Amino acid sequence: MKKVAIVGCGGSGKSFLARELGRILDAPVTHLDAAFYDDEWNALPLDKFADLQRELVAQPRWVIDGNYNSTLQIRLDACDTVVLMDVSTVAALYGIFSRQIRHGAGHKGNGVHNRINWGVIKYVATYRSKMRPRVMSKIEEFASGRAEVVLLTSRGQTRRWLRKVAAEHR
Repeated sequence: MKKVAIVGCGGSGKSFLARELGRILDAPVTHLDAAFYDDEWNALPLDKFADLQRELVAQPRWVIDGNYNSTLQIRLDACDTVVLMDVSTVAALYGIFSRQIRHGAGHKGNGVHNRINWGVIKYVATYRSKMRPRVMSKIEEFASGRAEVVLLTSRGQTRRWLRKVAAEHR
């Protein structure tokens, strides 16, 4: 496990998993929200964002968290492991609100990128019905059979999987 793509709904625990996995694997971590938006919430042009990801995945080791369906294939083509954080809608909504309380709003250096508005709430609330099928389809098309696919459905399962990975990488 050297090249890990982490995907899933906002509030599912992607950034937490990425930080912990990066520490365990001694791999650099990139949070795509932090790469895509600046401190003023301006988005990077899509072609530059795709180029940045191509540079990142060319490295020998990495952990990258984030969805960005339009550039997901770049990460899926290069990863040896893809982790889908597949928590319930209630758990994801809890995640975005509790993160806001813990960290406040804005772009933080540790990969936490908080901005809650109705668009974010709607995205999280409809992720399982709208985005998840697209993400699953891309995983099936570009990673299945070539990369290990890990499906984590709860924070408890995520912690147990991290302990297992840590034990294997001592």
